[in-house]
Amino acid sequence: MFQKNDLVVYGRTGVCRVMDITTPDFFRAKPGEEKKLYYMLKPLYQGGTIYAPMDNPKVLIRPILTAAEARRLVDMIPTIGVQAYYGGSTQELRNHYQTLMQTSDCADLMELVMSIYAKKVYVEQTKRKFGAVDEHFMKEAEQLLNGELAASLDIPMNEVSDYIAAKVKARKAVPARGADAPAQEV
Repeated sequence: MFQKNDLVVYGRTGVCRVMDITTPDFFRAKPGEEKKLYYMLKPLYQGGTIYAPMDNPKVLIRPILTAAEARRLVDMIPTIGVQAYYGGSTQELRNHYQTLMQTSDCADLMELVMSIYAKKVYVEQTKRKFGAVDEHFMKEAEQLLNGELAASLDIPMNEVSDYIAAKVKARKAVPARGADAPAQEV
């Protein structure tokens, strides 16, 4: 159970703040039925208010990554092997992307963004047009991922891409220590 002011990820809406836990005025309990409690959620990166039943198993709601988890995820980027997905049809491609997006897992979103980006680079190198389905899901996955990383790391969302680029560049600049490398003093 989440508390008031907690930051959570709510389905494909992204990061939301729990504004309240209440039974909204619009809820009409049937005779003998208990009133349901709802999370009143305020999305951080879009307008509106969401009333989510606390016992709704259909839409995933989870806490955002901790700052340490977010930093660990960014540190993993150079080690993530990506492979672009080429579905046989537009519908197959859409279904594949939707399945990955439904997990709402940051590592899955990171892999999805990286694989679609790799596909984009390949398509552009071969002078072909990048597909609208690919573009749509890349933008949506980036939005969800960057929103959660921004909230976890307490940085503005428009600075997440630069933060990731700087961390990846710094990590690549550090040589890996092999078994025969001299130990460094701390």
